[in-house]
Amino acid sequence: MEDRIQRCAEKFGILFGAAPAGDEGTDPEFMKILQRFIFGEVCYTGKLSDEDRELVTVTVLAVNQTLPQLKAHVGAALNVGCTPVSIREAVYQCAPFIGFPKTLNAITAMNEAFTAAGITLPLLDQGTVEDGDRYEAGLALQKPLYGTEIAERYADLPPVYAEAVPRLLTEFCFGDFATRTGLDAARRELLTVVMLAALGGAEPQVQAHVLGAEKAGNSRDRILAALVHAMPYMGVPRLFNALNAARTAWDQA
Repeated sequence: MEDRIQRCAEKFGILFGAAPAGDEGTDPEFMKILQRFIFGEVCYTGKLSDEDRELVTVTVLAVNQTLPQLKAHVGAALNVGCTPVSIREAVYQCAPFIGFPKTLNAITAMNEAFTAAGITLPLLDQGTVEDGDRYEAGLALQKPLYGTEIAERYADLPPVYAEAVPRLLTEFCFGDFATRTGLDAARRELLTVVMLAALGGAEPQVQAHVLGAEKAGNSRDRILAALVHAMPYMGVPRLFNALNAARTAWDQA
C-alpha cells in the first residue's frame, strides 16, 4: 500500500492547493493525525469521485453546523470540479432535514467561499415547477422510490393531520427540492442518506433512504463508500448506526 503520508500530501494539494500540516501551529500532532487519516486513508476507501466525496463532506458539515470547515470544503469542492450550482443544491436540500435556520447558516458560509473564489451571486435559478404544481411534481418523484408509506403510516392521525403530513412532505422535500436541476436523482438520494446518518437518531429514515438511493441508481458499494467517507466528520458511532440501518434495510429488501 502506498505510504499514507504521501497520499495525504497529494490529496491535500488537490483539494486545498497547499501542503498538509507540518510542525507549525499550536497542535501539530493532532493536525497530522486528522489529515493523514482523512486525506491519506478515508479518501481512498471505496470508489467515489473527488467531486462526490466533497459533496458528501459539504453535506455533513452543513448538517453539523461546522461552518469554518464547511467554508474550506466549499473551496475544495470547487477545486476538484464541483460546479457552484451542485454545491448550492447539496446545501439547499438540507433544509427539510435540518430546518431553515441551520440551512441559512450553511448558505452564508457557502456564499462567503463563493465570493472569495470570485463567483458572482446569485447563481442561476434551478427551479422547474410552478408553485401550484409542487404536489404533483413532487409525488411523481417520490412515489417510484418510496410509494405511499408516509400516508399509510400516519393515516390514524386526526383527519386534518393525516392529510397534511404526507402532503407537506411531498410538496416540501420533493416538490420544492428534488425537482430542481443541478444534482441528478442518484446524487440527491446519496446525499440524503449521508444527511440522515449525520443527524443521528434517524435510523428508520436511513433504512428507507438507503433503499430509495438504490432505486435512484446508486450501488450498495457507492452508498457504503459515502457513509465511510462521512465518518471522520460525523463520528464513528453515527457510522455504525447508519451501517446497521443499511444492513437491516438490505436484509429485509
